Amino acid sequence: MAEIRVFPLSCTVQNYTWGKVGLASEVAKLLASSDPLVHIQPDQPYAELWMGAHPRGDAIIRDNRIPQKTLGQWIADNPACLGAKVKDTFQGHLPFLFKVLSVNTALSIQAHPNKELAAKLHAQFPEHYPDANHKPEMAIALTPFEGLCGFRPVAEIVSFLQSVPELRALIGEVAAEQLERSGSDDPRGVSAALRVCFTRLMKSEKKFFVDQLNMLVKRISQEVAEGKDTSGSNGDLLLRLHSQYPGDIGCFTIYFLNLVRLEPGEAMFLGANEPHAYLHGDCVECMACSDNTVRAGLTPKFIDVLTLCEMLNYTPAPSSSKIFPAAQSQLDPNVYLYDPPVPDFAIMRIEIPSSIKLYLLSAVDSASILLVIQGAAVGTSTAAASEIPLCQGSVLFISANESVSLQLSSPDGMLLFRACCLL
Repeated sequence: MAEIRVFPLSCTVQNYTWGKVGLASEVAKLLASSDPLVHIQPDQPYAELWMGAHPRGDAIIRDNRIPQKTLGQWIADNPACLGAKVKDTFQGHLPFLFKVLSVNTALSIQAHPNKELAAKLHAQFPEHYPDANHKPEMAIALTPFEGLCGFRPVAEIVSFLQSVPELRALIGEVAAEQLERSGSDDPRGVSAALRVCFTRLMKSEKKFFVDQLNMLVKRISQEVAEGKDTSGSNGDLLLRLHSQYPGDIGCFTIYFLNLVRLEPGEAMFLGANEPHAYLHGDCVECMACSDNTVRAGLTPKFIDVLTLCEMLNYTPAPSSSKIFPAAQSQLDPNVYLYDPPVPDFAIMRIEIPSSIKLYLLSAVDSASILLVIQGAAVGTSTAAASEIPLCQGSVLFISANESVSLQLSSPDGMLLFRACCLL
């Protein structure tokens, strides 16, 4: 029998408390449609689907002719499946983790360290920083998606310092005036002033910031009740975050960080040291295979304010600059490529119109993971011993340099995402 190098996967679901509940979650919908035996609990959160070989969520191989049970075991025994360049560059490991996220309440204010800092944190605090790798990541919206990402332009932050007295009280007059005076012709001065302001905020004494936050929430709630416009204080978002995480310092970060809204198909890339927090919506996400996260608010988990404030990239930029463009493929107009400035991963969005009934997923020189978001087909490959039925929620592992032919059976075409490593 020919060696099987293309096969379906059954993937790990994480039921974190911030996830969307029951069938409101895209993760739960994908799970339910791909496996009729799964019973979706209507009151349980379905937060993340992990597609890859990470030790905390190693995918199960759904082909009983393959002796290995998990993708991680199979790759360890068949490292050539990664492609020669990927295998050598990443020491025989799959370099990325592919996910679907369904976000109901905000994730923590966080950033991911670069490789140098990751190695240091892992050596010092392995219980909080479980590996020595960096964790750049990219999110592509499946439904309208909101997140905080990167520092706002200084003019916006200054405007909030002037219209939100509770924020100014936490930062202090000296630091606030320093930011107000910093000129756009001196980017290092701006970054230094921003660092001082943000660090003052994040290191505020607990009782003091809880008092200020309560005053702010009370004031905005009154303004809302009186029908006033609270956009000058970012009122809607503040009340929403405070209802999710009452008394949390993270509520104040909305005055420093850009609110980024993505429509389906739009993406944001989060490099090392970029402060961010996902707020709401469903997305596919791809990242370097790491679990290193430095958190400082909107979370019950371990927080490390000092490390976060030290490591952040304090470069202000408008929210529009955070949207990462996809490039339509020259070779195949159905493929849109999101190729971030890191070697670990790239993502293809593949939109097959209903007019096409036979489609070839072309070979790439990297192992890849394919996810079906909508539509149905039968997949065939010389590297798969039999036909593979694909429907919404199906996940397929494709070894390097293997192609897969899709015979479409759905009247509305298909939407697929494919994660790989393009060195």
